[in-house]
Amino acid sequence: MSASARNIPGRGAANNPGNRFERLESVADDSYLDDLDPENREGPRPETVYYRDATKSIITTNTSPDVGFDASINPYRGCQHGCVYCFARPNHEYLGLSAGLDFETKILVKENAPELLRRELSAKKWRPRPIALSVATDCYQTIEKKLKITRRCLEVLAEFRNPVAVVTKNHLVTRDVDLLQKLAKYGAASVSISLTTLDDELRRRMEPRTSSPRRRLAAMEKLSEAGIPVSVLVAPVIPGLTDHELPNLLRAAADAGATSAGFTPVRLPHAVAPLFAGWLQRNYPDREEKVLNRIREIRNGKLNDPRFGSRMRGEGVYAEHMRSLFDLSCRRAGISRGRMKLSTGSFRVPTDQPSLFD
Repeated sequence: MSASARNIPGRGAANNPGNRFERLESVADDSYLDDLDPENREGPRPETVYYRDATKSIITTNTSPDVGFDASINPYRGCQHGCVYCFARPNHEYLGLSAGLDFETKILVKENAPELLRRELSAKKWRPRPIALSVATDCYQTIEKKLKITRRCLEVLAEFRNPVAVVTKNHLVTRDVDLLQKLAKYGAASVSISLTTLDDELRRRMEPRTSSPRRRLAAMEKLSEAGIPVSVLVAPVIPGLTDHELPNLLRAAADAGATSAGFTPVRLPHAVAPLFAGWLQRNYPDREEKVLNRIREIRNGKLNDPRFGSRMRGEGVYAEHMRSLFDLSCRRAGISRGRMKLSTGSFRVPTDQPSLFD
C-alpha cells in the first residue's frame, strides 16, 4: 500500500509496511474498494489479538545518556493506543511483525510480570533505584483495565517500596491512586501524563485510542489532589503541527496540578518515518511539506537523527526556538522544568516477619 492508503477508524497506521529484517512481504489487495460507493468505501477493520509473552525477566536496563533512567518495565509489547509517531513501533520488527498495524493490533502480554518483578527485586544483586514504568509502550493501554498486570506490578513495588516513575496517556492511571499514594508517602512515586495537544480532533486522528486531553488533565488533577507528584510530558512536540500549543498546554497542565514538565521533539526511526508521512498525507495534506521540512530542519536534514545528545533534543535554529518557547511557557505557567527526584531510602525486601514500624 502506498502512503495514500485509507484511514482505518480507531487506528493510527493504515497499513503494514515491510519488515526491514524480513525478505518476504505480504501486501493486502484492497483495490476492490475503489469500485464501491464512496460512502461505503471502507475495508474490514483489523481486530486486536493478544499473545502470551514468555519472557523470563521483566526489568530492562540501559546505558543511554539520553533517557534519565537505567531501569524500566513494559508489561506489554505493542500498544493499542496506536499513536502514529510512536518511536517504539520498529521494536515489533524484531518479532517478525510490522511496525504498522501489527504494532497496534498484535499485543504481547507479559502475564507473569508481577511474579518476575518480585523475584528480581528480591535478588541480592538488585541495587534499589527508580524504575520507569511504561517507556516503550503504555502500561495503561486498553487491555490493562481487564488484565490489571500494571496494577499487580505496582502492588509489588509498593510492598518493596521501590521508587517508580509512571508515564501514560490514559486516565486509567487514576484507578491505582491507592498504590501510588503508598509509594508517594516515601517519596517513591511520580506520574508523568503525556499530553501532546489540546485539540481533541487532532488527538483522535494522531493518538486514536488514548484518553482525550480533557481526561488527561482530569487525571493530573486527581493525582495531584491525592498527593502524588505529577508532571506533564509534552512528547513528542511536532514542529509545524503542535509546537504552537506549548504555552496553552503548559498553562492547562499547571492549572490541573502538574508541578514539572519535560518535552521531546518528534523522532521518526526506521518505518515510523513513512508511516508518519503517509498519515500527514491522508489527514493534513496542506501541512505535509511544512511539517516534514521542519522535522528535517531539526534532524540534520533527515527525518530521524539517532545520535546520542541529539535524538532527544534536535539541533539547529528551529530546535532552539522550540526549547526557548518551552522554557518561556514553563516560567509563565509557574511550572518547573526537569524530572522529579525519587527516593530509594525506604526500600526493603519484605519478609514473613512482621515489622514494629509498619
